[in-house]
Amino acid sequence: MSTTDPVAFWDGVYAARPAAGDPQPNARLTETVTGLPPGDALDLGCGDGGDALWLARQGWHVTAADISAVAVERLTALARSHGLGDRVTTVRHDLRTSFPHGGFDLICAHYLHTPFDLDRTTVLRAAAHALRPGGRLLVVDHGSTAPWSWNQDPDIRYPSPREVATGIDLDPATWTVERADAPRRIATGPGGRTAEVTDHVLLIRRTA
Repeated sequence: MSTTDPVAFWDGVYAARPAAGDPQPNARLTETVTGLPPGDALDLGCGDGGDALWLARQGWHVTAADISAVAVERLTALARSHGLGDRVTTVRHDLRTSFPHGGFDLICAHYLHTPFDLDRTTVLRAAAHALRPGGRLLVVDHGSTAPWSWNQDPDIRYPSPREVATGIDLDPATWTVERADAPRRIATGPGGRTAEVTDHVLLIRRTA
């Protein structure tokens, strides 16, 4: 897909996918959040909505943000159809220029990669500052390229979780890195295709 407009690009990406009736959550989210007391969550780059719907089912009140109006509208309809409309609030945000308002107990950013200019460090720093004391920021990045990824650049380099944490440059007196590793898993892509991929997982907790 060739476009210089990020909104048009991501609208096109989601419009090209069949709408999922019950999208599944990311594995790194479920393993991290299971057992935590529910509160207010922010899902940055909510996409198909699997994470937001799963969190809502666990009792969280979720603000789900995405640059794509297609993704946001689909998730709004999905939440209502699953009886979760009172727990999922969808908002369209271009994180290059705006960030959702509010304080949160959990903020997740899964695969917040884009072919367009995005100052991820500024976005993730804003997310850390939007945490309430005791709240957690979960950042899950690609550590490898899946065969079905839109980005097949052979020279791409994925920063390690520790590099991401260093870039955010948070005061250790206020924020603590609870996890920074690179686990592997078997991922399922379009058409049921599977491949082993690496995730870069960073979990930061606001302590004060």
